[in-house]
Amino acid sequence: MHLDMDAFFASVEQLDHPEWRGKPVIVGGSGDRGVVCAASYEARKFGVHSAMPIVQARKLCPHGIYTGNSRERYVELSRKVMHVLYSYSPVIEKASIDEAYIDATGTDHLFGSPVEMAKEMKQKIHDSVGLTCSIGIAPVKFLAKIASDYNKPNGLYALFEKDVPAFLQELPVRKIPGVGKKFVVKLDELGVSTCGQVLEYSLDFWERRFGKSGIALWERAQGIDPREVETSTEAKSESAENTLHKDTLDKALLKKWLMRHADRVGQNQRKYGLKGRTITLKLKYSDFQSLTRSKTLPDPTNTTDVIYQVAADLLDGIDLVRPVRLIGLGLSNYNTTGVEQMNMLDHMTHKCSGVVRATEQQQKLDKALDAVRSKFGNKAICRGSLFKFDDD
Repeated sequence: MHLDMDAFFASVEQLDHPEWRGKPVIVGGSGDRGVVCAASYEARKFGVHSAMPIVQARKLCPHGIYTGNSRERYVELSRKVMHVLYSYSPVIEKASIDEAYIDATGTDHLFGSPVEMAKEMKQKIHDSVGLTCSIGIAPVKFLAKIASDYNKPNGLYALFEKDVPAFLQELPVRKIPGVGKKFVVKLDELGVSTCGQVLEYSLDFWERRFGKSGIALWERAQGIDPREVETSTEAKSESAENTLHKDTLDKALLKKWLMRHADRVGQNQRKYGLKGRTITLKLKYSDFQSLTRSKTLPDPTNTTDVIYQVAADLLDGIDLVRPVRLIGLGLSNYNTTGVEQMNMLDHMTHKCSGVVRATEQQQKLDKALDAVRSKFGNKAICRGSLFKFDDD
């Protein structure tokens, strides 16, 4: 099964603001900057969709309700949804904050057929969080994901094994997860728009033409997907970014944002016991051209000040040729060995031979801030450098 919450972010906002129900709600900011994170089904009727620039959305839907995102609230309800799923199967793969795969193998003796189980699951989720979801049922993962998009919102679509060949024969290749717009253009040049047309060519043809992507396409066109539902996946990175209210060349202001992002990223890493070695700075100029710079440290870290200092150093090394409209940073290249080399100078130095390291004082500060925020919320306390910093 593949479960997808219906217009999750926008639906949560409508849940928390009953007066917004039945109205076009666009999540992504109250100004004219940034992009749409989510749009309610009422807003989608006007052509508004996720990843669309807010300014374009306002032209399409000027009377819509535009709101910032309530990240903590989304996480809270996501956890409740996942709790419901685990009451049906121990084999759950969380694909994102609002979607998951469920292995229903062997659950029929407890919950009936997969369709009966899905109906009960949908009702239980609605009773628990007050939101609807759509579920797709199929023999393999990619088909279940496609099926969950049918009959949305509040949909349920079951694709049984005997029906798969006929279903695939007319299925547009653009519906296959992983087949992007550029790949679709190349397939159009070959006159291939459905899975049935893919199979008019041999596997050898697709491999010679597109390599691994061609092999994957040929397999999907036959309904082949060997991937199992993975009960746990290791995190690969953590990042934070923000579109500024006004384009700027002011590096002091940009560093304020880097501290804001480093604070959030560091806090999340410490919460889950993760550390990374590579810090990446991301900039997007006023003409939407993007630039990234990264640095890999000898030892993994989750200390906010270290993450910030490396990102700030990367920013100092860039000659800003145009005003910046977006700034972000990320932490990746996690320590997977479970062994971290001790450095005898860590307690007494912050930067040695050009290498940024965490001091004992910085680590204690992080621990204290984390404890306060855990008890009283993230807005209960802030770092001095961010005092009165307007990040709304």
